[in-house]
Amino acid sequence: MRILDRYILKSVVYIFLSCIFSFLFLYIIIDLLSNLDEVLKHRATFMLLARYYLSYLPVMFVQVSPFACLLSTVYTFSKLNHNNEIIAMRSSGLSIFDITRNVLIFGLLISLLVFWVNDRFVPAALAENQKIKAQMEEGSKGNKTKKLNVILNLSMYGSRNRLFFISKFFPNTKTMEGITILEHDENQNLTKKIVADKGTYVDGLWRFSQCITYNFDRNGQVVDEPSYFEEEIMAIPETPRDFANLRQKPELMDIRQMQDYIWRVSKSGATTVIRNLKVDLYQRFTAPFTSLIIILLGIPFSLMTGRRATGMASIGISIIVGFLYYILDAIFLAIGKSGLLMPFMAASMSHLIVISTSLFLIARLP
Repeated sequence: MRILDRYILKSVVYIFLSCIFSFLFLYIIIDLLSNLDEVLKHRATFMLLARYYLSYLPVMFVQVSPFACLLSTVYTFSKLNHNNEIIAMRSSGLSIFDITRNVLIFGLLISLLVFWVNDRFVPAALAENQKIKAQMEEGSKGNKTKKLNVILNLSMYGSRNRLFFISKFFPNTKTMEGITILEHDENQNLTKKIVADKGTYVDGLWRFSQCITYNFDRNGQVVDEPSYFEEEIMAIPETPRDFANLRQKPELMDIRQMQDYIWRVSKSGATTVIRNLKVDLYQRFTAPFTSLIIILLGIPFSLMTGRRATGMASIGISIIVGFLYYILDAIFLAIGKSGLLMPFMAASMSHLIVISTSLFLIARLP
């Protein structure tokens, strides 16, 4: 690596790490002060607070990394431009790519790191964070274990076009209470409704107690009298493990779990839910590369600023550019979830536009 490359990369890495640590520190302080009354109210211990914020570190890292990359890039190249060092580099025959190559490689490495952290650690960190938050709100060790072993208000799409609504699900005992199952045909017309007080998974079968079954015609009207059974064995292929996994929100799943969830939901014919999940899935692949793309966008803006524009001007440019980038991304995600754009295009369109704009602006640099 050339001395010049080390000089530029050292500045970018130093500012990036400084931004990461500063953002994490400020987030913890601001969040702690804003929720200080709740902390004192629930008498949360220091160890519990430490676990709470440590569990949230992967999430914060993923969220602040793109802005840290943008700020470090804009500040470094704005300073080089201010000191006429860019002019000296260009005069020696170096192209913009030669000057920024190692910074782009650094952005790629950060993007790959964000992708790995986002898939391997963020879902588990969010789940752990929610559990610790529940412990703090509970405040009593006597009720804590009981609360955490119950999943409330579970709803999910299952196989054979079934929609499950469960008031309480106990993963440890493999039982559920307050069960409502809606079965639909291929046109999403309701054909059957099953209501049961309790369900227990025994020997690979679900046994429902106090079960009432309603049948419906194509017009949604009840056909014949509802059938009642004190106990009935239901042919439901979903196991307690499936319910425990599928109850999760998309942000609490890794990529493999999301793909499996989409495969299961696809059998239900719920097109809107499937489309939204696919947008979220493709965003898992494209979002981590925001760090690299936003560096590419920051390069022309930093080199187009005036020689006096450093320091606070770099921060202002970073905020404006990052804000516009995330607005554009949010717009295309919303369009994709509305069905006006294919899920993959919705998750990647903002990146394609920003890359094209960045390359256009770089090509126009003197």
